[in-house]
Amino acid sequence: MWSRIARLFVIKTKFEAFLVIYGLGTGAVERGMHYRAQYPGTQGWVLFAACTLAVFMAGAKIIEAVEIGIND
Repeated sequence: MWSRIARLFVIKTKFEAFLVIYGLGTGAVERGMHYRAQYPGTQGWVLFAACTLAVFMAGAKIIEAVEIGIND
C-alpha cells in the first residue's frame, strides 16, 4: 500500500523534473524578495542570490538523476 503511494512522488521524466525545478525557482524568488524587503541593501541581494543559487544546484542534481536513471 505504501509503495503505491510512494510511487506518486518519484520523478520519472525530464518534464516532471522541469516542473519541480520551476516550482522550486518560483518559491526561491518569492523568498528572495522577502529577504530584500527585510534586509535592504547588499545583505538582501546576497540572500536573494543564495536562494536562487540553491535552486540551480538542486536543479542540476535532479536533472542528472533523471538522465542517469537513478529512480528506476
